[in-house]
Amino acid sequence: MAPYRFFASVTRKSDLWMNPFDVNILPRQNWATGDFVLGRVAGTHNRLHQCETKTGRNAEMVRGDVLVGALGRRAATLEGVGDWREIGPDLELDALTSAGLFGKATSVSPLLPDLMRLTYLGHAVREGKKLTMGDFVTPVPERKLIMPVILMIGTSMSAGKTSAGRVAIRALKHAGFKVVAAKLTGAARYRDILSFRDSGADAIFDFVDVGLPSTVCEPAQFRSAIGQLLSQIQSTDADVLVAEAGASPMEPYNGTIGMEMIRSVTAFTILCASDPYAVIGVKEAFGIEPDLVAGPAANTTAAVELVKRFTGIRALNLLDRPSYTILKDMLVGRLEEMSATRASVAGER
Repeated sequence: MAPYRFFASVTRKSDLWMNPFDVNILPRQNWATGDFVLGRVAGTHNRLHQCETKTGRNAEMVRGDVLVGALGRRAATLEGVGDWREIGPDLELDALTSAGLFGKATSVSPLLPDLMRLTYLGHAVREGKKLTMGDFVTPVPERKLIMPVILMIGTSMSAGKTSAGRVAIRALKHAGFKVVAAKLTGAARYRDILSFRDSGADAIFDFVDVGLPSTVCEPAQFRSAIGQLLSQIQSTDADVLVAEAGASPMEPYNGTIGMEMIRSVTAFTILCASDPYAVIGVKEAFGIEPDLVAGPAANTTAAVELVKRFTGIRALNLLDRPSYTILKDMLVGRLEEMSATRASVAGER
């Protein structure tokens, strides 16, 4: 009896669990980013033996289980770095994220146990053709993004961007806006954008929707994919987009390009920082002047005062209930300003 197959969340746009496919071992020269592959779990069990399934729920993995994921790359500052191109002749893979991002780990934080190791079983194939994430992307007509954007950026991963996004979504929904939310850069995980939906977003998107297992890829590939993603987002005709740029602009996730692509419609920027000094670093490195600082850099009144003294930028602890109303007023005020400016420009024409 064949073992049960777990489908990681990176496969969620596919039909792999509904329609049959073959599993063929392909020569390395035929492998590429976004290929769907199968691996058998090996190694000693630890807390990282988890699969974020296609529904976004976690399933515990044990030795011998078969997991379906996709080849990709990751460059996380706090957890691990890996690349499918580093997979050796032993054909051993690592789960670079629980979402099924497969590659070979090249650097892992000493604070983490070993990543979940898998043995390559083969590629998912139909009618002799390998299946990729891109095969399940339906192109949409190009539409320029014109809805205003509330943008979350960070000084690193785990700086509080997703938490800030959830609060922003709730504030905007309370103010009566139709809100769409998206994660524009990062490494495949479904849980972040699912939490945006749980917070009230009318629709959610991320780079997996346009065939990328992570945004560590060539700039041209990123621009093309995110251009499609922004077209999908605009087609919702929402009032406002709450967008998270995963990791930080300084990491190799194409965050700077993503920010450039939405710069003209960015109404408000929240910088989530690990500490007040990191705020200075981002400002100096990228010339970014955020409208608000949040995250650990605003956890206490001492931190808030330090940010204000060093940078002149307001900081708020968004997990503190009184901050909720302040943020709502700031966001609504900025959106009203942008709407008035657009109306004035349109009137002059």
